[in-house]
Parts: sequence; C-alpha cells; structure tokens
Amino acid sequence: MYKISLDNINSLFAAIAESKELFLPVKKAGQANYANWTEDCEVALDSLKTVKSPKDAFFPQFETLYKVNRKIIPTDASEEEGSETLVETKLRTKLEITPTELKDKDFVVFGMKSCDVKGIEALDKVFLTDPVDNFYKARREHGIIVALACHEPEESCFCTVFGVDPADPSKAKADVATWIVDGELYWKAISEKGEELTKSVASLLSDAADDAADAEISNITNIMTKLPNTKLSLEGWGEGKTDEKFNSEVWNELYKPCLGCGTCTFVCPTCQCYDIKDYSTKDGIQRYRCWDSCMYSDFTLMAGGQNRTSQVQRFRQRFMHKLVYFPDRYGMYSCVGCGRCVDKCPQSLNVVKVIKAFENEKKEAGANV
Repeated sequence: MYKISLDNINSLFAAIAESKELFLPVKKAGQANYANWTEDCEVALDSLKTVKSPKDAFFPQFETLYKVNRKIIPTDASEEEGSETLVETKLRTKLEITPTELKDKDFVVFGMKSCDVKGIEALDKVFLTDPVDNFYKARREHGIIVALACHEPEESCFCTVFGVDPADPSKAKADVATWIVDGELYWKAISEKGEELTKSVASLLSDAADDAADAEISNITNIMTKLPNTKLSLEGWGEGKTDEKFNSEVWNELYKPCLGCGTCTFVCPTCQCYDIKDYSTKDGIQRYRCWDSCMYSDFTLMAGGQNRTSQVQRFRQRFMHKLVYFPDRYGMYSCVGCGRCVDKCPQSLNVVKVIKAFENEKKEAGANV
C-alpha cells in the first residue's frame, strides 16, 4: 500500500493527466458531478456521491454514432445533335457515411464509490453480452477505475443490502482502491491496470503499512450498520418471482404519486435505456444515441403504439426490471443501493419504498391468516 498527502493531490492529478484523460468529481454551482480535470477546477473528492453517477464515462448521456454527409457532384453528359456536340451539366448526390471512432486512449475515472463500480458491473452484463456494444467495450478496455471508500455514508445509503462494501473498495471490481484518512490518500493497486497506473505515479507515492486503512474500514462499517435502510430484506425478490410480483395489487396504489419525470432513471448508475435519433444538419444528418427513460409515456413509442400505455405499467416495469427481470437474466440485481433515487425523487417513490410496501403486504397477509 502507498500514500500521498492531500496537500500534494493536485500533483498526482497532473501526473495522471499528462498521459491520460482524467475524470473525477468536480463541483459546479454547488453540485458535484464527474468532469475532466483541469488545474483550476474545484475537485470534490469529499462528496459522498455525485448527482449523476460516473457511468457517463463509459455510457455517455449523449454520443454520436455516425455522420452522413450529402455532397452534390456535377457531372457532364454529352450527346450528338447534327454536327455539334451539346454539353449538359447534371447534378448527382453522393452520401458519405463517417462512423465515430471508437475510444482508443486510456483514461482514468478517479474517486468512484463501490456502489458505482458495482453499477458498471451491471452495465457490463448488458453491453458486453452478444451483441456486444463496441462503443461501450472500447471505453471499458481503456478505462481505469480508481475507487474511493465512503468516508461517512448517509441515511439514504443501503448498498450493503446488495452485497456492496462501501468501506473496502479493494473488494470492488476496480483497478485501484483508495481511502482518505487524516489528510492522506492511501492507495492500493488491485489489478494489472492498477499496477501500471501505480508505476506511472510512483515518484509521488510513499510506502504505507498494509493495515493503514483498517481503522477507517472499521469506522465506515460501523456507520453502515446504524443506517435505517440497511435492514431491507430482499426476500421474495430475485429470480423466478415474476408472476408473484407482477400481479400484485400493491402496484395499483403505490404508483399514484409518480409524476413520470424520469429523474430516478437519469441519476441511477445501472439504468441503460437509450434512444437513437437523427439530427439534421446543413449538408446531412448525425445519428446519435441518448439516455431515455422507461418512465416516459413516449418510451418505445412507434407508429403502432407501445406496450405500456399507463403510468402504473411504467412504474411497475422500472422496479420489476431492477429486482426481478435483471436477476432472472443476469444473476444480479440492477440496483446497487446508492440512494440517489431516495435523495432525488420529488415524490419519494424509490426502490426502498417499493421493497417496504411489499414487506408490509406480506405482514398483513400473514396477520389475516
């Protein structure tokens, strides 16, 4: 294990940025989100969680897939008329398709919390399973994740319910694990990518005891045990629960305050829905994809309509996907307990409330037996 003083942390960032793009939490207008590091940016490593998750680095909110340019090419057509040759100029349209180049340079995502690293695992299941998404695959191959322990988890956090350890990022599928303790950043490489990154900044790091972060790990673990939402039970959720949960009457009451605003899907680190659209330019089009939300009434809307025509259906779809459909297909939940939906939903309709509502239904059913 190594360490570096927080007083010298900008030197570490500068050293990384010399050869790689560096993304980390940056504070703007009082809020922290991931952005490119610059010497004058306000780094916010002390923020527990950014507004949006850092999945943006691997699955951008907006990305151009290819461009189609239309070129008008004049051609000469000749024909004989008597003894004279007539030349007529005709116009021909040529379309040129230019695919967007795949990511081909290494970059570092610094300060990811263990829940967000777990979120990338969920995205891997979707985008790296046949048919593989080449844009995502290229970013994953070139991305280097530096995970950071959660110094002081908040009441909205419940990542431990989904098997995430916020205290020890070395257990996450990251490349480097870090902890901030008493003005020092402790650093531990946990993959080949992490080892290479460590070598590139070795001159700035000094040796530290292997157990230097043990007290911090213990402190974070103790905090998590006292938070209210860590007692959630996932009994009755997961694989094979479609019929039981889908047909429950709980949905018919639970959904009613939902505004269909989609906030929950845009802050979620595992949501992967997107739309593909064309943008008309002066001489062609740009085809791009952008995040979409299953909570919108026009989601998957086609000429013949769509299969979820009411808000209760859309509300049920979101949480069934997180807690039943995804486990059915990929063997893991599509929720990591980050608590962003708990913090941001204007109507307090989040995954915690859904799980508790079904717990209450089960208790009431048992009491009536």
